[in-house]
Amino acid sequence: MTSEADERGEPTGAPASVDVSAAARPPAFYRLENTVQPYDWGSTSAIQGLLGVEPDGRPAAELWMGAHPLAPSRVVPDGALRPGEGAPSGAGPGTLVDLVRTDPVRVLGQRVLDQYGPRLPFLLKVLAAERALSLQVHPRPHLARAGFNRENREGVARDSPLRSFHDDQHKPEMVVALTRFEGLSGFRRPRRILELLDGLDGGLVARMRAALEARPTEAGVREAFTLALHARSEPDLAADLARTVASVRARAERGPDDGGRGRSSRRADTTVLALAEQHPGDPGAVVSLMLNRVTLAPGESMFVPSGHVHAYLSGCAVEIMASSDNVLRAGLTRKLVDVDALLECATCTPGPAARPRVVDDGTGLTTYRPPVAEFALRAGRVAGDEAVPLPDAGPRVVLCLDGSVSLAGADHGASVRTVLARGESVFVPHATGAVAVRGEGRVVVAYVP
Repeated sequence: MTSEADERGEPTGAPASVDVSAAARPPAFYRLENTVQPYDWGSTSAIQGLLGVEPDGRPAAELWMGAHPLAPSRVVPDGALRPGEGAPSGAGPGTLVDLVRTDPVRVLGQRVLDQYGPRLPFLLKVLAAERALSLQVHPRPHLARAGFNRENREGVARDSPLRSFHDDQHKPEMVVALTRFEGLSGFRRPRRILELLDGLDGGLVARMRAALEARPTEAGVREAFTLALHARSEPDLAADLARTVASVRARAERGPDDGGRGRSSRRADTTVLALAEQHPGDPGAVVSLMLNRVTLAPGESMFVPSGHVHAYLSGCAVEIMASSDNVLRAGLTRKLVDVDALLECATCTPGPAARPRVVDDGTGLTTYRPPVAEFALRAGRVAGDEAVPLPDAGPRVVLCLDGSVSLAGADHGASVRTVLARGESVFVPHATGAVAVRGEGRVVVAYVP
């Protein structure tokens, strides 16, 4: 074995003359081994195709890349950081949680550490929905802390299906569509909700209409929404909803001409019918008429603030959020429905679905900047030999969606490089510094802005 001192022609007997810093230097990249969540609404092919796994008929709903305690990514120091350098000896896999806690300044940077403590503040996912997700809300910061602490005092186990608050963090989130992506997000204007409810049969929709007609304001929206959610406990709800769904179906078959009772919406009606088929007897199907119906083309994005009522319906997207698993559900699910907690956390202000700020700088990568401090994304396609710079500080997660790309940077003057193929991802610590990507493929980079 030839030492670095031998190559320089220096004596090998004096320890002071041997540069051991390169051997001791931490890796610049860490390969990620990520958890796939098999929720029942997931696609049976999309994430499997991304990862190169043969589909077996079971759903794969979300691919998690991050350090959330529920399913932290495992990390393996990259074995090809420098030309001719082998994998570090004794470098068994640990979790990203362990890596952050071992050396938070190197991994996160002082700025991120000061703001969030020794934790990765974002969680990156690939989401693949074949069926609708639950109608849900994520709590705002003070309500997340209060709910988490309350359930801890009550002795609810952290992994209990009866727990609503799994951590003490809020959960704003953003999606960037990979395919056509369908969803519901935020409340329509009261007058538009009334138009969509007009002419429908059923006692529940009649009470919702009455609340909105009396107060066509945010207060009326909240009252109508509350009526719908509390109707879950009514013994005749299934029959009442069946009448409503039948009248929606009749309106959809009748077409745009609804006899002058207001502008009907074929898309809103077909959404009700699809949700009623997936979740029979669930008032969430009717609630969908109150919410903005959103369709994203590939590359388009949507931001969901904490407190925002929403449901994703179908499609594949990259999703990034504050590192939390707090989901308060109102329906369209087999999981726990906690109406009281959701209503406490929900914002009922009418308005269009929120969008992040989007900047296309001509490099092939687009920057998506939502109005939160925990996360942002750069995503798009790189082509050719020209290096495209990535965010140069803080913790970063890089995912290759297709093709093959290489990441390169500089670490104390020594060149560092790693290659990613479709479905592969790496964690880049703050200490790695500036990194650029090149090659032929699509990439996503999550970072703290």
